[in-house]
Amino acid sequence: MQVQDIFSEDYQEKPYWWDINPAPQIPDQQLPARTEVAIVGSGYTGVCAAIQTARGGRETLVLDADRLGWGCSSRNGGQISNTLKPSLSTLTRKYGADLALQILQEGQRSMTFIRDFIAEEQLDCDFRPKGKFRAAHNPAQYEAMAKKYANQTKGLEVEAHMVPRSEQRSEIGTDAYFGGAVLPENAALDPAKLQNELLDRAHEAGATFMSHCGVENISREGKGFRLRTAKGEVFADDVIIATSGYTGEVTPWLRRRVIPIGSYMIATEELPPDTVREMFPNDRIVTDSRNLVYYYRASPDGRRVLFGGRVCLTETDPRASAPLLRKELIALFPQISDVRVSHSWMGFVDFTFDSMPHVGKHDGMYYAMGYCGSGIATATYLGTRVGQQLLGLPEGRTPLDETRFSTRPFYTGNPWFLSQSIRYYRWKDASGR
Repeated sequence: MQVQDIFSEDYQEKPYWWDINPAPQIPDQQLPARTEVAIVGSGYTGVCAAIQTARGGRETLVLDADRLGWGCSSRNGGQISNTLKPSLSTLTRKYGADLALQILQEGQRSMTFIRDFIAEEQLDCDFRPKGKFRAAHNPAQYEAMAKKYANQTKGLEVEAHMVPRSEQRSEIGTDAYFGGAVLPENAALDPAKLQNELLDRAHEAGATFMSHCGVENISREGKGFRLRTAKGEVFADDVIIATSGYTGEVTPWLRRRVIPIGSYMIATEELPPDTVREMFPNDRIVTDSRNLVYYYRASPDGRRVLFGGRVCLTETDPRASAPLLRKELIALFPQISDVRVSHSWMGFVDFTFDSMPHVGKHDGMYYAMGYCGSGIATATYLGTRVGQQLLGLPEGRTPLDETRFSTRPFYTGNPWFLSQSIRYYRWKDASGR
């Protein structure tokens, strides 16, 4: 099949989610001269912070350089994970045993938080608590998983059970893996639906939103801040930076601490429902044990496959990444070898040098970011916490307050080292490490 033939007639270079849940259109309005709270960024972090500050009685203005929720909050794969990436031993060396344990428990707490929040707020977001299958891409990885889940640290236990390769088809319709682990507490949702539902709650609480109003400069002025934007200037008593993978020159201290890495996704054209059920018998989300992980799932309506991962050495456009993602998809599932791509898109994930999120205050401004690919639960949780911190509420405190948000010498926000890192991790994956 020629490259041009892999795209469906209605192919679009935009997230599949936007077909059903586009960003809300808000009327153009004049920028106010002042506000009590200005939040830069309208993704999960910013909107969850706005829900807290607006409900807390603070006049809240949320600014975004594009449409509301245009970034990764409406571009991700809709997979919810409950873990932070660093190991207990790594964190213990840096912060001591007690704080290390609390930090990792905070990652698990974010999963409980988003489940409860969706239920309490009655958010209509196709929440599906069906669990995750983490596939082993070689036998050594299967053994490592089995050992990990059989010897869990007290206080960090998660429900899990192993599925050997001989029983793998009960979880996933491929023979490409060597078994894997089922994690029943993981879940999925429609990320754009969640984004729009959060926007509704913040609006109902009294928050004001301005799209296409990029912040160009923030300066201290008296006890507050003056923000120069594409639509004029506004004075704010307090500022929350919620820009994640789109953090730019306006906040250079934060930009030096966030590594924007493009993650690419495709959606297939509609498939027979029986085919999708064969591929995902239990409607679980799937990731694998590679360093350069693939993540995929069935669409909420059970008619398509949504497949994502890092397939390029450097950033590229979604039309160039689509053939590479499709190739990896059909290598796993030869039964759909003639499938075409209906949507292809990308978004910037915000990684950090210590592979964990951070929340705090710098130069008088609050921030939360650095979700390292697990942004749905973590961003909603820490967005809520940073809003509570601004209000001075004790529940806003988190063990992450006590961590160091580090950078590296000479890093200014351009990940020049990305292609070399990808080559290294490809080598590790190919060599079974």
